[in-house]
Amino acid sequence: NEFKSYWFETGTPTYLVELLKKHHYDLHRMAHEETDEQVLNSIDSESTNPIPVIYQSGYLTIKGYDERFGIYRLGFPNREVEEGFVRFLLPYYANVDKVESPFEIQKFVREVEAGDYESFFRRLQSFFSDIPYELARELELHYQNVLYIVCKLVGFYVKAEYHTSEGRVDMVLQTDKFIYIMEFKLNGTAEEALQQINDKHYARPFETDSRKLFKIGVNFSAETRNIEKWLVEN
Repeated sequence: NEFKSYWFETGTPTYLVELLKKHHYDLHRMAHEETDEQVLNSIDSESTNPIPVIYQSGYLTIKGYDERFGIYRLGFPNREVEEGFVRFLLPYYANVDKVESPFEIQKFVREVEAGDYESFFRRLQSFFSDIPYELARELELHYQNVLYIVCKLVGFYVKAEYHTSEGRVDMVLQTDKFIYIMEFKLNGTAEEALQQINDKHYARPFETDSRKLFKIGVNFSAETRNIEKWLVEN
């Protein structure tokens, strides 16, 4: 176990993270990236694709091959590598100290397990504080990436699903006692987000579930570059 964390401290070059950020990479894609041999073997300083470098660094491995089209499917070799890599990303994407980073995730998990969504969202707000202005252009991707990292890291401890499309993210977290259905909007309203959960019947799969269910609509404001409001219905 000690070796594992040592490997991550020494083996995760910061430049990989810089590369992902510089090329505005959507982290959600990483676990199921598809590419061809030419791309996998193309590493040069001009390349705008961070994937070959990450593949050749050993963080991604070949998970499948489509012979007909010559396409490789990439993914993390195992859970340890994925968790280590995503943990490493957190302080580079969110406003959180490297030393504090593991404790922040621990707190998130405890809050979710305790039904304390207020603390969860306040902590999330602190992650978004101090977003540098130059990121404002890529704000949507940035906020999706931070949510993805949080969902992924919390998901190593509780059941978590993350979906994204056209400027919105929806997330479902499940613990022994609670189910959270969250809809995040960018420059909309928390009311609209909550409405969408109801209109699209996101809670239907859990209708007969005895756990307490929270529907949470969240709005992220480009102006303040942070979560502006969350609304809860239970």
